[in-house]
Amino acid sequence: MAHEQQYKYFAFISYNQHDLKWGKRLQRKLEGYRMPATLCREHGLDRNPLKPLFFAPTDIQPGGLSAELQERLKASKNLIVICSPHSARSKWVGDEIRFFHSLGRADNIFFFIVDGSPHSGDPETECFNSAIEELGMPEVLGVNIHEKIYRSPWLNKERAYIQLITKLLGIEFDSLWQRHRRLLIAQLTSWAVGIVAVLAMLIGAWIMNSPVDVNVKLNETTAHNPHLPPLQNAVVTLSLDNETKSDTVMDIKEGALFKNIPHKYLNKAVRITFTRIGTDFHDYNSVDTTLILKEETVINIARNDSVYGNVFFKFWNSATESTLPNHLVEVNGQKIMSDANGEVSLFIRLPEQRPAYHISVDGVNLEHDTLYMPCIQGNTIRFQ
Repeated sequence: MAHEQQYKYFAFISYNQHDLKWGKRLQRKLEGYRMPATLCREHGLDRNPLKPLFFAPTDIQPGGLSAELQERLKASKNLIVICSPHSARSKWVGDEIRFFHSLGRADNIFFFIVDGSPHSGDPETECFNSAIEELGMPEVLGVNIHEKIYRSPWLNKERAYIQLITKLLGIEFDSLWQRHRRLLIAQLTSWAVGIVAVLAMLIGAWIMNSPVDVNVKLNETTAHNPHLPPLQNAVVTLSLDNETKSDTVMDIKEGALFKNIPHKYLNKAVRITFTRIGTDFHDYNSVDTTLILKEETVINIARNDSVYGNVFFKFWNSATESTLPNHLVEVNGQKIMSDANGEVSLFIRLPEQRPAYHISVDGVNLEHDTLYMPCIQGNTIRFQ
């Protein structure tokens, strides 16, 4: 370990300017790599054993093999050459290989192939600099990111990084790669779960913010009487926070329709009101209730049975200014006695109610024998 500490840099990265992004990427990958604790103990390594690296863009601008670059090469334990057709034709990459080789560290030169083919013999595709052959170095294969071990190019790149790391550290490839692959699978799984969670949140947010149409149906809870006028001109109002929406109901079968209600209000408690409008009397009772909003929401309504059920009138003869006290009167088939003032008052059950009632009195000639509902104060039935 004492011998290794004489070097300022773990490795010098040699590259051509066209491969700048690969130099940055490789520096980030190697310096950021954390060794497994068990292998650190076994080989006496730090958790980040590959740092620092010398990479020209972060220290000095690349150029000729200046005295400064020579000093950096001397201070580096290893030389990593990023190989591509560009670096193969680069004079400066060749000079760096030659100088590092002259230091007696040929075994510490490593080749990382990012483009082209090794030993292709074609200047357009050859990735190894001619300095390698000139120096009589043994046949070099290098670490190739395009080696098709797996279907995934990304996984092949990851394998190449680990392959280079094991060569640099002199440790067994399989032990490190199997662990790294498990970590990658765990990361991918974590990312997939995270992506699914984010998608679920986005879908949930989209659902919560997407509008829906709410149909409020009216359910008549009182006995249906087909002889009475149907429901018309009623208003259903939906209260949502500080906003209210209303719809006029012209037919009890259709109910009220509210379009573009924010989805967030579904399954929440909201206020709904129902009011009969446009008449002097409310033949349906008003409703003011709170309920859980659904896309199909039902509110119960009931007829006001007193509107067509409370019957009252007075017999009157204008000529004699007299009444018919204590007379048997028939109202829509029901018989009742007029009181001492000639007044009649009775209640008719909802199923038997009508908008108009026939009035008759035995032996009495009535000027009109029909009473139209609802009754108002001062109703009179005139007789002769």
